[in-house]
Amino acid sequence: MKLKKISIISINFNQPALTEDFLSSVATVCTYPNLEIIIVDNGSSTDPCPAWREKYPRIRFIRSEKNLGFAGGNNLAIREAKGEYLFLVNNDTEFSRGLIEKLADVLNQNPEVGIVSPKIRYFDKPDTIQYAGYTAMNYNTGRNKCIGQFEKDRGQYDHSKGPTAYIHGAAMMFRRELTEKAGLMNESFFLYYEEMDWCERIKRSGYQIWIEPQALIYHKESISVGHKSALKEYYMTRNRILFIRRNAPALSRIIFFFHFVFLVSPRNILSYIFQGRMDLLKAFRRGAADGIEAFGTTEY
Repeated sequence: MKLKKISIISINFNQPALTEDFLSSVATVCTYPNLEIIIVDNGSSTDPCPAWREKYPRIRFIRSEKNLGFAGGNNLAIREAKGEYLFLVNNDTEFSRGLIEKLADVLNQNPEVGIVSPKIRYFDKPDTIQYAGYTAMNYNTGRNKCIGQFEKDRGQYDHSKGPTAYIHGAAMMFRRELTEKAGLMNESFFLYYEEMDWCERIKRSGYQIWIEPQALIYHKESISVGHKSALKEYYMTRNRILFIRRNAPALSRIIFFFHFVFLVSPRNILSYIFQGRMDLLKAFRRGAADGIEAFGTTEY
């Protein structure tokens, strides 16, 4: 059987050294013979593409003059990629051997599967799991759980190959044909929740979402925006609301609204005041205001 062409797509934003480390990781461990690699520079303050084109002549570089966000940057590359399978992967990751082959095998052998993620471990704690699947969403609260997170990896999830509620945005391989049925990621989210919203549309399009724990990748979590940064707080708050607005049943949207306004908001506000994190307080209030303002509209 002819090997499917696979497009590896990653986004750079003001992190040229990190992106070069990523490319080195791919070159070192990836032996899949039918690949193209596309790097999107997502509006970095200094354009690294001219120098990269000389240094990496076999890699395709696309420059966007403005930051299109996670979904926008990836969508830009998806439209131009040639692969039958596409692997969207963060530039703050490092590959393990056999990663591409194991993910592609899932799609090759299971036509009902539209998209698949590997198991993810933390790069700075390489024996610790970040992701081994997701539980289903509770639409009344807008919460779910990442399976295995912070657990030592003793192989306890290595036989859990199969359907999961959501893929992980740091590493996800999918069929090109999926975009014809489910569309591309919604760019209104900009950062966070876009892949979960996409999964909802993928499932409604008739595809399954899988985890392949035999495939492994290491993630340098939160390098892009920082742990508990105001930027992350704003988008996580705003987009949690938008996700529910777009995907939850009508009754759950009502329950979520009251849960968020009368339980989540007072709790978070008091917590940030006691921590002295006025930056997080402002980001939370702005994210909540923007999300609630859009909650009753059709704009998103």
